[in-house]
Amino acid sequence: MKKEFRIKKNEEFQYAFKRGKSFANRQLVIYYVEKKDQQHFRIGLSVGKKIGNAVTRNRIKRYLRQSFQELESNIKYPYDIVIIARQPTKDMEYIEIKKSLTHLLYKERLLKKV
Repeated sequence: MKKEFRIKKNEEFQYAFKRGKSFANRQLVIYYVEKKDQQHFRIGLSVGKKIGNAVTRNRIKRYLRQSFQELESNIKYPYDIVIIARQPTKDMEYIEIKKSLTHLLYKERLLKKV
């Protein structure tokens, strides 16, 4: 994922938490806020230490980044999107995580019609 598509700064995460809308399912929580001055969407990923060791957390983040790359052309912009992984994601495979993410994006109308 390119740098311009990432949210890294704590202030940007906090802005999404405070001003953004949220939606959740059992596996993931999504916060999103519209940014009119951007030409594309940006994502931030958060996987807490309670979910597992570094290997597990990095695997989940890798799966989420790959899912976003595959869905990139269908995601509406200009949004900042923060994804928080919940406990059940530690036992999930890539296809399941992508399906859960797609479900959230679809429900919140962040996916373009195909």
